[in-house]
Amino acid sequence: MLEFCRREDIAHDVCGKVIVAVDEEERPSLHRIHARGRENGVECELIGPAQLAEREPAARGVEAIWVPQAGIVDYAGVCERLAQRIREHGHRLFLGRRVTGIDRGAGTVSVHTTGETLTGRRIVTCAGLYSDRVQQMAGAAPRGPIIPFRGDYYRLSRERRSLCRGLIYPVPDLRFPFLGAHLTRMTDGTVECGPNAALAFAREGYRRDDVDWQELGEIVGYVGLRRLMRRTWPRATREMLRSWSKRAFTKAIQRLVPDLREDDLEPGPSGVRAHIVLPDGALVGDFELRGDERVLHVINAPSPAATSAFTLGRHVVETMEQLAG
Repeated sequence: MLEFCRREDIAHDVCGKVIVAVDEEERPSLHRIHARGRENGVECELIGPAQLAEREPAARGVEAIWVPQAGIVDYAGVCERLAQRIREHGHRLFLGRRVTGIDRGAGTVSVHTTGETLTGRRIVTCAGLYSDRVQQMAGAAPRGPIIPFRGDYYRLSRERRSLCRGLIYPVPDLRFPFLGAHLTRMTDGTVECGPNAALAFAREGYRRDDVDWQELGEIVGYVGLRRLMRRTWPRATREMLRSWSKRAFTKAIQRLVPDLREDDLEPGPSGVRAHIVLPDGALVGDFELRGDERVLHVINAPSPAATSAFTLGRHVVETMEQLAG
């Protein structure tokens, strides 16, 4: 990704990241994350409060991990440039089409849409919030349904952007595939705070009051979600509270940056994460590929799927080639 951005002159900045343990209880988890990073070849080091203050003066904690390789990128710019390159190579993008069915023929696979029918020898699907349904269209059974979790963001006011120089992250709960509310400086100079991880009431429930009653019935009626909620109800309650209460959201960010005040936060965007939840209530936290040499489905693609897109794409191609023998 970094090479692509440099070559294509896309805005980016390798500004570094701190993952902050705010108290002694978080220190063991911080050390486990540090060990995991080192095992995977990530350049990272443990730093104390004084070094943390040098990197991020507004952040407070008993210890932190400094990750100098971490950075930010104009990902909309990445997507626009990729679309341009695809067209330059003679390929076409069909936008605004809904997939209605997938059929296998003799050596071909056809994808039916609300526009044209597209036919190829091999198909890769990556349908996000609808990845389980698209997998079913191809005749396969997903391990569990996609459950949507909305993430709300705020932005720091212009006068308070100096509270964050780069990326300030909390110590995540390793039992869940959510990063926790953090501060991120964007390439345009703005600073986003968030997200929470509240259950959405529709697959495309980007606003708190977005409700699809049929989808909501399927979501709350799923035994795996009920088991997940029974096991995690204190955290789930806190996340939902942060979705509706700016004061509660502010308190979550204040754990990392105590000088931040509620008035410093302005409404920002939101997103919906697509997660497989298994029947036993477990959240699938890693990338999941399912299928065969002709139809391969990318079903679960959590963060960092965007910034790791080229590596993930290479893995998809290699997996399909391996399946083809």
